[in-house]
Amino acid sequence: MAAERRAEVAWEGDLAHGKGMFNVGSGAMSDMAVTWASRTQRSEGRTSPEELLAAAHAACYAMALSHTLTQQGHPPARLDVTAVVTFEEADGGFKVGRSTLTVRGRVPGLDEAGFEAAARQGEQGCPISNALSNNVEIRVEATLESE
Repeated sequence: MAAERRAEVAWEGDLAHGKGMFNVGSGAMSDMAVTWASRTQRSEGRTSPEELLAAAHAACYAMALSHTLTQQGHPPARLDVTAVVTFEEADGGFKVGRSTLTVRGRVPGLDEAGFEAAARQGEQGCPISNALSNNVEIRVEATLESE
């Protein structure tokens, strides 16, 4: 079984001054504005591919870590994940350079060392991390909150 997801973009104009609108097949996001300026300067209510990648990476990682912890017998009470994706100049062009995942978790019966180990293992089980690996530096910062 393979799940397919769809997104569509309409772009008008050149790169620097143009603009785009995208929709996702699920209907969860529609008529979302994207511009070059929202990628490189201020977002001003518009998004960017890197922001969407950050959202996808944070959500995927939260699911993967939740699964990892549950498989280890420590289902989490709560995980708060932030992903920060960098868009940077490189070799005369641009690239996504890094995705930093920061997770804070409440996990009954687990100590800080166990949480940090699970956090790293969870990253390895995240399909978005795996899609990025060998192309984008991925960092994981984990903090266990007291119960």
